[in-house]
Amino acid sequence: MFIVVTLAITVRARRTTRAAVDFYAGGRSFSSTQNGLALTGDYLSAASFLGIAGMISLQGYDGFLYSIGFLVAWLLVLPMAQLIRNTGRFTLADIPGFRMRRMRIRLACATSTVTVSVFYLLAQMVGAGALVTVLLGIAEGGTFLGLTASQTKTGAIVFVGLLMIVYVMYGGMKAATWLQIIKAFLLLAGTLLMSIMVLAVFDFNVSALLGTAADASGHGRAFLEPGLRFGVDVPGDPTQSLINKLDLFSLGIALVLGTAALPHILIRFYTVPDGRAARKSVNRTIMLVGAFYLMTLALGFGAAALVGPDRIRAQDPAGNTAVPLLAEKLGQIAAGPAGGAVMLAFISSVALATILAVIASLTLASSSSVAHDLFGHILMWGRPRESQEVGVARLSAVLIGVLAILLAVRAQNLNVAFLVGLAFAIAAAANLPVIVLSLFWRRFNTRGVEWGIYGGLGTSLLLVLLSPVMSGKVDPATGENLSLLPEWINIQVFPLENPGLVAIPLGFVCAIIGTLLSDERNATRFQELRVRALTGLGVK
Repeated sequence: MFIVVTLAITVRARRTTRAAVDFYAGGRSFSSTQNGLALTGDYLSAASFLGIAGMISLQGYDGFLYSIGFLVAWLLVLPMAQLIRNTGRFTLADIPGFRMRRMRIRLACATSTVTVSVFYLLAQMVGAGALVTVLLGIAEGGTFLGLTASQTKTGAIVFVGLLMIVYVMYGGMKAATWLQIIKAFLLLAGTLLMSIMVLAVFDFNVSALLGTAADASGHGRAFLEPGLRFGVDVPGDPTQSLINKLDLFSLGIALVLGTAALPHILIRFYTVPDGRAARKSVNRTIMLVGAFYLMTLALGFGAAALVGPDRIRAQDPAGNTAVPLLAEKLGQIAAGPAGGAVMLAFISSVALATILAVIASLTLASSSSVAHDLFGHILMWGRPRESQEVGVARLSAVLIGVLAILLAVRAQNLNVAFLVGLAFAIAAAANLPVIVLSLFWRRFNTRGVEWGIYGGLGTSLLLVLLSPVMSGKVDPATGENLSLLPEWINIQVFPLENPGLVAIPLGFVCAIIGTLLSDERNATRFQELRVRALTGLGVK
């Protein structure tokens, strides 16, 4: 039903999507309330809905730390939303491009945008494949209509990828925005329903819920205290204890600082008429996102108490199936086996809608950058016909969608959860310095943009390549290889799994050094940018 409704919306949006402003920014016709819902939908990905509740169900208090990082991030987005809306037009490159009309900055910004979007896309699409196997009840080694679990995952990834291409290619930003609004409403309604049902099981006694969850976890009171997953103290090994704490801090700053620089979040600010509406959008998003993350506490601890960590791990060691399993259990408590089947189908459908909506926005962000920055400003020297640019954007959506499908099919059996954190880290290390320094530093210039983006992007990728994520990480109890590369390959040099602690400062340092080593000046354009950013004068 969700797919039918959204395809109908896409067809309708296609009829009114003609000019570039329609495709990239939905004609700037969305209100602050509509855009606030769309921002909420964009931000609450499958990692938020399935991942955080699953982490809470297995790690208790530590799982909630992700929620805190995600929510605090919006307090930093709030003062920047109006400035970004008043300064840019369609993409990240438009912000420094107002001051520095050089093609090189367009290439750098497009490179970072596509890289972040593809990493995020890959994680979402692999998650879609795993979700479908859970919904169909296919265990490893089982079959569905003659298809193995692996073949079903591949089919789900291809199907989701094709839908993503259709949404973006035909509907542009208008279709993507309505898709996000519908998804946000379903997600918040489903989460609220489950939270109420969980609390009702325990007579709305939160202490009883937490106590039962702690007892069922096998960790006792430690389940409600920090230290089960992040910042773990290793007895007799102070070095590793310090590394664990630094890794937690590194992850936290990436989540907090990366949000405002995520391409699919940034382009949302251009869908409203003015900067004031952009700021109001963020206010509404903060309320909705805050309410959602509070409800993930009920879902996570409810899953631990009612489903049990053993069953959750048996279905998925990472805990990503905790919410669907909890939905099935709640339905059974309320209305027997039939109720369980209905609740499982509803919540799994909401999760699939979550994935579809997010990957559509990511594809739109990257295809917009390719068309507007690479084609419009580099190949066509800033003078393309709008019909040409929109046509290239649609073609780019197809190419990026096909690339994402191929990569996701190849990576479907890998643990790609780290890609979400990596996307935030790259956004904070490469994109954020450009946004901040363009808005607030008079001296900032073209070389600073290039050095900041390539420095932050390259550092993030290199540190992950040399980190325990890729090689050298083993389970201390079983000796099992926990890295992506085979056990016989060990190129680990950097001890942290999250590169943000090093990559983000280096991104700013590279941008500053590059600026100081260049003689380029654009003080007049900076003054014009400041007036526009603060007042909105001249904003299109």
